[in-house]
Amino acid sequence: MAPVAPSLRILVIGSGLAGLIAAVRATDAGHSVTLVTKQGLPDSNTRYAQGGIAAAMFPDDSVDLHILDTLRAGAGLCDPAAVEVLCSEGPARVRDLIRFGVDFDRDDSGVTRGLEAAHSRSRVLHAGGDATGAAIEAALVSTVRERAARSDQTPGIPRVRIREHTMLVDLLVAGDRVTGASLLGPDGLVHQVDADAVILATGGAGSLFPHTTNPALATGDGVAAAWRAGAAIADLEFYQFHPTALAVPGTPLVSEAVRGEGAVLLNARGERFMLAIHPGAELAPRDIVARSIAREMSAQGGTPVLLDATGLGRELLETRFPTITAACLSAGIDWAVEPIPVAPAAHYWMGGVSTDLWGRTSLPGLYAVGETARTGTHGANRLASNSLLEAAVFADRAVRALGTGPAHVEGLNLPQTPANSHASDATAPALAVDGPGAPVDRAELQRLMWDAAGVLRDGDGLAAASAALAGWKHPAPTGRDATPADRVRTVEDGNLLDLARITVASALAREESRGAHYRADFPESRLELAHSQSWMRPVDSDDPFLVLESPGRTREAEEAIAC
Repeated sequence: MAPVAPSLRILVIGSGLAGLIAAVRATDAGHSVTLVTKQGLPDSNTRYAQGGIAAAMFPDDSVDLHILDTLRAGAGLCDPAAVEVLCSEGPARVRDLIRFGVDFDRDDSGVTRGLEAAHSRSRVLHAGGDATGAAIEAALVSTVRERAARSDQTPGIPRVRIREHTMLVDLLVAGDRVTGASLLGPDGLVHQVDADAVILATGGAGSLFPHTTNPALATGDGVAAAWRAGAAIADLEFYQFHPTALAVPGTPLVSEAVRGEGAVLLNARGERFMLAIHPGAELAPRDIVARSIAREMSAQGGTPVLLDATGLGRELLETRFPTITAACLSAGIDWAVEPIPVAPAAHYWMGGVSTDLWGRTSLPGLYAVGETARTGTHGANRLASNSLLEAAVFADRAVRALGTGPAHVEGLNLPQTPANSHASDATAPALAVDGPGAPVDRAELQRLMWDAAGVLRDGDGLAAASAALAGWKHPAPTGRDATPADRVRTVEDGNLLDLARITVASALAREESRGAHYRADFPESRLELAHSQSWMRPVDSDDPFLVLESPGRTREAEEAIAC
């Protein structure tokens, strides 16, 4: 790698683990950083992560085993090179988090670790029992604020500016390069910020669905803005639904680690239905458990299934899972003495803005990290507790790549011109555009997405959803009397409409079942479809085109499934 270019103006958008790591690393590398976040600095998806962070850091584990587990979970769509980067650099990034003040749980033998679904070894580190994300977020927020205070007090050192309650509206593009962003400030006005590089770290888009473990702020702002700017996005059909969200208002997450400790799933008849479905039973890959629960719920009239953790004992539940214990008590449930109702909920997006191994996108000057990015590490189905690791690893790499040139096109598998795409292929689905109907209603969009593009999908439902999405329009610009909250809501709703259309089109185009994408009309995987789908919207055209990436980069991952 070439030395990092000095004194660049870096705009980091998002304050989860990926954004905070990028801000700290860029400041320490000598850059001037502006860190923007839609709500308060601690508010992000990271804060809600319960299970932990996976890394091969123990004598009975290895990087090779972690790689194999990740490839198997990814169902043939992982980029093996990206997975190798993730798993080999992961332990160093975990040690960085410890240096930044993350206090992982310990016992007399040292740092404790848990087992989660589809892992062949216990390698998941946690903090505060089931509050790993909150512990990481708190440590990194403190680190960023310390850097900001030091730069304010010491002339001549790199400065980090924090702009809270400020939302990304769109990226600024000059020629073919991203040069900054337009931002909606807390005053309700749009401001432009120029930058030598923009790092998107805005998280996922759980708000596409009515049932989600994500906070309401997860509206896919970075992916939508990158799409409008002309960046390639990929794999949007792969949305992971966590199998076990507590079936009460707010759908709080019930970590996979609970099943890793021995909790079991029961249907209305009190039967452990997962035993007959997968050798791993409750610890099968998430997509299998989520679909099995959805089918069981359908068979019992929509009633949630039960997660029975009573065998774990009150002391373990309250010590290891204090966040879940509090959520259960808030709902009037004592899970130490009775099973709890659970159901699937939208949890994590494997797709996003396409990047190379250094976080660089198809647009010079634009980087994407964390859930916003599609790095190739997760494939069609993310391995449990790999998300925090990916955010740390690739945020660090993105900062190291600042000023080193554009992404390697071969790393993204993108065409040089639309002629290399499937734009003229009659089988490629059309992407809906604004119709003559009413402006999009978020609640209606969420219900539509849940019914047609949720855990279980089919072609007829997706086609109907595409038609419905085509009938809606983007919200009209807000007037002078609109509040800042109204203006944020308008931008968010437009982003959700854009992303819903691409997600549905992607799901229609993938005529197979793979990982988190299940089509009842195409229930089997097809080897010839072991490739990613990228969408691009050239800035000089309103017509997007679909790119079917070469399967050459994924056959190694496909073969790993059979190991």
